Amino acid sequence: MRELELADYANRYDHIRLRRTDGILLVQLHTNDQSLRWELAPHLELGFCFADIAADPENEVVILTGTGKAFCAELTASSVDRHESAIWDRVWTEGKRLLFNLLDIPVPMIAAVNGPALVHAELALLCDIVLASDTAVFQDAPHFLNGVVPSDGVHVVWPLLLGPNRGRHFLLTGQKLSAEEARALGIVAEVLSPDAVLDRAYDLATDIRRRPRLTRRYAREALTLPIKRALREDLPYGLALEGLAAGNFWPRGATLDLPE
Repeated sequence: MRELELADYANRYDHIRLRRTDGILLVQLHTNDQSLRWELAPHLELGFCFADIAADPENEVVILTGTGKAFCAELTASSVDRHESAIWDRVWTEGKRLLFNLLDIPVPMIAAVNGPALVHAELALLCDIVLASDTAVFQDAPHFLNGVVPSDGVHVVWPLLLGPNRGRHFLLTGQKLSAEEARALGIVAEVLSPDAVLDRAYDLATDIRRRPRLTRRYAREALTLPIKRALREDLPYGLALEGLAAGNFWPRGATLDLPE
């Protein structure tokens, strides 16, 4: 059986654009070539895409970014009936695959947060290096503010990054963090202009690419192991609690728009 190649999966996904140069794989999230609008389709696609990326030995460094002015700042619940057990079984299964497969990518990952990350910001924050545009804003908009248990991994990632008390405050109040506030709190490493953030990501990726291959891969394994342990212990239970409390979910067709 031959090894997976980029051509096998480069055009497989409707919400993910993939381009590789000198071993550096750019993973760009989008909806119809505009900023990603979160719904069930990317929720499904990303977990499988991360598995494909992990299985391709030609991927040496991964850059994760968005499209347009936002990383991911809009969400629709129009296709989800949260009272149906079959839907929640799907969300529970895909939610685990999404984050576990991201962390199972065996090479260093750099997030270039190109704008507001109000929905699933943890996808960027679980990368090894996190860069942000000065237009970025971080929030957990979909959950507690809308009557939903903050799970999907946010209940693990945000308290891990901010500390237990500050993390719980962030999730229960819907707090927004500007890019500079996120940098001061250690959430992102650097804040740059919108035009510079992706270039800086490539500069760092090129430097990382120069290191020995096994050093890069084993460093990624060592540095993600504590996060993997925390998520494997708490993510499934958090997703289950979200499903149990799903009666007070978004009204059908609700959306989250870009901040002013």
